[in-house]
Amino acid sequence: MIDDDSRAGTETPAATGRLDPRRAEAFILANTSVSSPPHVPEIRLRLASEAHEIWLKSEAELEAIGLPPPFWAFAWAGGQGLARFLLDHPERVRGRTVLDFASGSGLVAIAAAVAGAKAVTAADIDPFAQAALASNLALNFEDGTAKVRFLRGDLVGHQVEADLVLAGDVFYDRGMAERLVPWFDRLAAGGTGVLVGDPGRAYLPHGRLDRLAEYSVPVSRALEDQEIKRVAVWRWIGQA
Repeated sequence: MIDDDSRAGTETPAATGRLDPRRAEAFILANTSVSSPPHVPEIRLRLASEAHEIWLKSEAELEAIGLPPPFWAFAWAGGQGLARFLLDHPERVRGRTVLDFASGSGLVAIAAAVAGAKAVTAADIDPFAQAALASNLALNFEDGTAKVRFLRGDLVGHQVEADLVLAGDVFYDRGMAERLVPWFDRLAAGGTGVLVGDPGRAYLPHGRLDRLAEYSVPVSRALEDQEIKRVAVWRWIGQA
């Protein structure tokens, strides 16, 4: 089951240009194929090939055709590590309400659902991510019983209705990190758990984190600077 809820946060405007988010499913089917991320073989996703032309386009070219950067088309290292951790440690999510922030393909949200989360919200600002999640849920829950909904909007700074927030590979940009750190601090201080999967991105605030696990994750050289990334899963503890 996928339930679209676009009321919270600041909703992203519909993409402009030749691509229409209302036809996102057809676009995704035409530009991806079914495979399993190497570190999470239990889960099947619709993913683009390593050097697919939609990723090689510049931001200007993507904007011209009305396509936000297609993060949903790839299984990023931090998300793979975090998904692996949830499948290996289902007690972390079993019976809990979970928010997968910046969900992209929905890999981490699906892993949380498989691991027994009570309810999962996959949140992303990209309208194409909703169609990606729907396609990927259908691959992994053929009976349609997964308790996962999609929430489109910018949630940073907002209170969330979740016991646990999951964030895979989100500290790749200084501006993003500057927004996330105070938000995660407030969530953790208020009793909401925060788990982060990260492959050593430059803006990860190590002083606010407690390492829970570490993995060697195979990745694409088209996306990363090496074929194996060391991915750590961290618990957010906030300021000392």
